[in-house]
Amino acid sequence: MRNGYKGNLMVLTALVLALVMAITAIPAMAETYYAADATAEQIVTDAAAKGKVGNWGLGNEYEIQALLSKYGQPTTYLSQAFDMDGFDDDSILLASAMTYNELGLVKNSYQGGYSYGDTVKYLDMNDEGVAMLEDNIFTTAAFAAANPNTVKAFIAASVKGWAYACQNPAEAAEIVYKYGSSVSSEHQAYMADEVKKLVETDTQGNPVTAYGKMDDAALQQTLDLAKTYIKLSDSVAAEKLASLTLADIRDASYFDAATAEGAVLEAPEKKDVTIQLKWLPQAQFMGYYVALDKGYYTDAGLNVTIVPGGGDISETTAVYTGQVDFGVTWVSNLIAANAGGMGLTEVAQIF
Repeated sequence: MRNGYKGNLMVLTALVLALVMAITAIPAMAETYYAADATAEQIVTDAAAKGKVGNWGLGNEYEIQALLSKYGQPTTYLSQAFDMDGFDDDSILLASAMTYNELGLVKNSYQGGYSYGDTVKYLDMNDEGVAMLEDNIFTTAAFAAANPNTVKAFIAASVKGWAYACQNPAEAAEIVYKYGSSVSSEHQAYMADEVKKLVETDTQGNPVTAYGKMDDAALQQTLDLAKTYIKLSDSVAAEKLASLTLADIRDASYFDAATAEGAVLEAPEKKDVTIQLKWLPQAQFMGYYVALDKGYYTDAGLNVTIVPGGGDISETTAVYTGQVDFGVTWVSNLIAANAGGMGLTEVAQIF
């Protein structure tokens, strides 16, 4: 029977990267469980010394490496599977998890859950000063320049979808489930509630009312951490990475024009557009599914196709090569892509 928190979970989201761990008062379990009052430094140092910090990679690892560096630890980590089995069997003491996804599975007892309840806690990467932004909407700078009305229409309709989803998370979860959810309806509902928190809160814990508005301070922190921890073998790309500025990764003009009070949007230059998601259908992307289901895209003059991600699909490559028009990615992925010359531009920051 657990008397404290199980010492192994690093929670990772667009707003929050946390390390979740268990705590206990039983000395015999000290190798696995941490004391309830253990500090972040004590926990990170212990897990790192044992080589039991886990992460998937894919662009989330930079926050982990920044946290390890903060406490004077090597930046190596275990390759973690996309389930939480490593957390459950204690082979990983600090395991990566999205607050809106894996954390729910660890805590809850519904289908696919691990039923740990409140015996886990996590380290908030915002509190640790190493948070990096994740889900945004992006396209190529060339596409945006050639189709400004399309970009503005897509932003306006998507933001409207996100606003409705956040105001009605239970309904949004049902809509996503209808479009081919990759998880149970119960977990989808949990995800919707947690995603709402990420969309409506900035990295400083302040409320957000302008859904999708870019925060340059948070973007700059993300860029600075990316420059420190992204390692590129190509010397030209590495040099480009070092010189990137915010102007090279985002353009706020489309968002500002699309969401200005009283804005009148012109007819889109391209009406049939696609958006490539970063993962399978789930409430992480509920704003887009709501905009599709409620007819917001149609009202904006667009015929939108939502393309699920997952597997070997690279959303940055898909947009760069013109397979799709828009994509959802983490800012670190966009930074790395632009260091390689893809010419992508963020047009809205959802999380």
